[in-house]
Amino acid sequence: MAVALKIRKGDTVQVISGKDRGKRGKVLEALPRQGKLIVENINIAKDHRRPRPMRDRSRMGGQQIVPGGIIDVAAALNASNVMLVCPVCNRATRIGFDVRAGKDGTLKVRVCKRADCREVVDQ
Repeated sequence: MAVALKIRKGDTVQVISGKDRGKRGKVLEALPRQGKLIVENINIAKDHRRPRPMRDRSRMGGQQIVPGGIIDVAAALNASNVMLVCPVCNRATRIGFDVRAGKDGTLKVRVCKRADCREVVDQ
């Protein structure tokens, strides 16, 4: 089921529950169909990979091999476990929408829901 995420790629978020509670990171990828996010340096999992030949076989000399081993990979995180960090007040906040006048008529923008901030989140 596709869920409309209020968080987008490039946003800074803060984890509110789980093993990484309190940490902040930048959203690398948003997966709205699954309702998940991949956040930089959050929810790190170990991935065991075996050595494999490179895809580009046109190189001179012998076969090139991608080394194997245990690699740290950022795993997907449920979008309900993070809150957006407002770039103006620098605090974790809920997100609201506001319709404002723009060059081409009306424009729907994301805003900080904190009572003392209410600034536009979109750049």
